[in-house]
Amino acid sequence: MKLSIVIPLFNEKDNIGLLIRDIYEKLNEIEFEITVVDDNSHDGTIEVLKNLESEYKNLKIIFRKDKLRDLAKSCQAGFENSKYENILVMDGDSQHNPIYILEMVNEFKKYNCDIVVGARDLLTKRIEGLGFLRQNISKILIKIINIFLEKKTMDPMSGYFLFKKQVYTKNKNSLYLKGYKILADLIYSSKDDLNIRDIKIEFRHRMGGLSKANIRVFIFLGFFMIKKITKNLL
Repeated sequence: MKLSIVIPLFNEKDNIGLLIRDIYEKLNEIEFEITVVDDNSHDGTIEVLKNLESEYKNLKIIFRKDKLRDLAKSCQAGFENSKYENILVMDGDSQHNPIYILEMVNEFKKYNCDIVVGARDLLTKRIEGLGFLRQNISKILIKIINIFLEKKTMDPMSGYFLFKKQVYTKNKNSLYLKGYKILADLIYSSKDDLNIRDIKIEFRHRMGGLSKANIRVFIFLGFFMIKKITKNLL
């Protein structure tokens, strides 16, 4: 199992070093690379990343200079520059615990999955690492997705997932590729019946910095859902 780990981030100077070290400590059973895609940070993250790149092998940094920040575009840059056929996506804020990576890899191999989702139980329990408003908006959007687009995972809003690169390459011309929810885009833009499994995770509190979730995130997601729902109904 060879794994490309893609970490999109923006202004995470207090978190990314801890996350990278944690990944390297926990992943000693598989061959992997890490691609960090920085979305034009301005808090000192860039300097931290350059130091990390010189310290760790198989770590590469991509610096996006686009004035409009977009996690989906950052993920796409990571996918295009990944050398392995299995890609794991996780956030750079340390809320995704690397302890689940091997569990996701084992599930991926055991069931020959197309996608394994690190899934939060957003609908039935309070997620400590999420704000009250953010979780409740997410719950509403998930219910809409399940009704109109069919339930394929318990957490289509997750930013922590493992997938076959071909899911992206076969469908990239159909992807919305705007906003902050690339998993839903990959799942609901696919022309194939994907084999998707969930691994339940505990979402951690961020160590520092600020959440990037804001009204713009949910507006983009709303447009994505309208596009996909309309296409399904036609």
